[in-house]
Amino acid sequence: ADWLVGINATRALTCKFNAQLSCGRVQTPTLAIIGQREEEIRRFTPRTFYGIRAQAGGLKLTWQDSKSKDVKTFEETKCMQLIQALKQKPAEVKEVDKVYKKSFAPQLYDLTELQREANKRFGFSAKETLSVMQRLYEQHKLLTYPRTDSRYLSTDIVDTLKDRIEACGVGEHTKPAFKILKKPIKTNGSFIDDHKVSDHHAIIPTEQAPLLSSLNDKERKIYDLVVKRFLAVFYPPFEYEQTTIKARIGSESFLARGKTVLARGWKEIYDQDSAEEEMAGEIADQLLPPVNQGDILTVSTLEMTTGATKPPAPFNEASLLSAMENPVKYMENENEKLKKTIGETGGLGTVATRADIIEKLFNSFLIEKRGKDIFITSKGKQLLELVPEDLKSPALTANWELQLSSIAKGALRKHTFVEEMKHYAKEVVKAIKNSQEKFKHDNLTRSRCPECGQYLLEVKGKKGKMLVCQDRACGYRKGVAQVTNARCPECHKKLELRGEGEGRIFACICGYREKLSAFNERKKENKGSLSKKEVAHYLKEQQKTKDTPLNTALAEVLGKLKL
Repeated sequence: ADWLVGINATRALTCKFNAQLSCGRVQTPTLAIIGQREEEIRRFTPRTFYGIRAQAGGLKLTWQDSKSKDVKTFEETKCMQLIQALKQKPAEVKEVDKVYKKSFAPQLYDLTELQREANKRFGFSAKETLSVMQRLYEQHKLLTYPRTDSRYLSTDIVDTLKDRIEACGVGEHTKPAFKILKKPIKTNGSFIDDHKVSDHHAIIPTEQAPLLSSLNDKERKIYDLVVKRFLAVFYPPFEYEQTTIKARIGSESFLARGKTVLARGWKEIYDQDSAEEEMAGEIADQLLPPVNQGDILTVSTLEMTTGATKPPAPFNEASLLSAMENPVKYMENENEKLKKTIGETGGLGTVATRADIIEKLFNSFLIEKRGKDIFITSKGKQLLELVPEDLKSPALTANWELQLSSIAKGALRKHTFVEEMKHYAKEVVKAIKNSQEKFKHDNLTRSRCPECGQYLLEVKGKKGKMLVCQDRACGYRKGVAQVTNARCPECHKKLELRGEGEGRIFACICGYREKLSAFNERKKENKGSLSKKEVAHYLKEQQKTKDTPLNTALAEVLGKLKL
């Protein structure tokens, strides 16, 4: 069905508008989702909100509306009147509520979750993460099969867990691995479940001990992510005590919250500066002074706070993967059966194909990157105007999945479904052929293609600007600017390398310019010196080495001796 509809609709678009246009069941709804988010951002109107903050006896108290229980209001006048009415009044502590809480280690990685995490932490694209994972699986034999949609292990893996922990317990992972192996390994249903493993289990380390020096930087980063997540599931939960103080100033309610860590548990595995999720809320946690119910506190300051509502954030690769995995919110006008179906079948694409779909949208210049964010191009916007409405909705996937389910149950013949797809493909091609819409390149330059003489188009790829021929039969491409890892000495943003040959220059958005030859000379002069980042990294590695137990195998044997 994908082949019948995708190849015919793409061919029809390309021939009709003489431009390299493509569409498909997965790529076009994904493009439409990005377009919809941009439209939401464009239409968004920020609203200013107000709040009240009080300082009393070392406590930072936040006002809470007695009716709505919200800590903000859109009425400035109301806040100003309350501040006037509450001046010179003390704060009386009404409640000191302490609640014990705990959070368990995050689930093991499937491919989509690993791609999301690598994008958030390191800025890796989904395609890049899959490529690195493939090398760690095929070449280094350090990680299990990457293209999995399960976050659980099957019971037949349990007997190998000890060997896997021993194998990956090297470098910075020696200490946590040693701690786990000191006691019998305990498993539970949070990560062992045969019913939640279909073709392949979650991504975990193999029994192969790594030679870390043989891994490049990207491979090491991905390997470390998987090992930390794997070791974390064997650790106890993170435990803390959440304290909420409720006070009254006059007739108004105020709150303060604090958190006391009782046991770090699995969070010991992660560095203090890691990107793991922390507790977040509108009332920030603080270090609370000792207070008791009934205490009367002097209010030293009472001030109004302001803020503004924010539009939804543009997509990055991590959030786009999430939207593809669960596109239900982009199916507002569809029936519940279709929404349920697409939720059960894993959304748009599969764990194995989503990275390629995103990469294809970039390579077709339908989307572009600005920093880490993804935006739809003019070409992408026009394409959404040219394709039939059906192809822009995730509901098409849900419909097809329903019919495939019927085939599996014997309620629908395969031949009938294929004939329907052929008829649908004809309808789509007919709609495109009869379309009165026009496609116009709005990125034409005055430079001509050296091979066919047509005017070239300036496009922005993932790695910089390019000139491409508008004639799809020609296919000429030429890079004109490339984003590099070199940093601007003035504003420290990434420099763009422009031009060709000896005349190439580095350029920054702040206005800084430097010839490539001058840059190379400056780099040679500074070769012997270390940056602050390099010094910090060295000290951090030294601390890890200091904390790593020596000869863990010997320590394990000695630990078993009964002296």
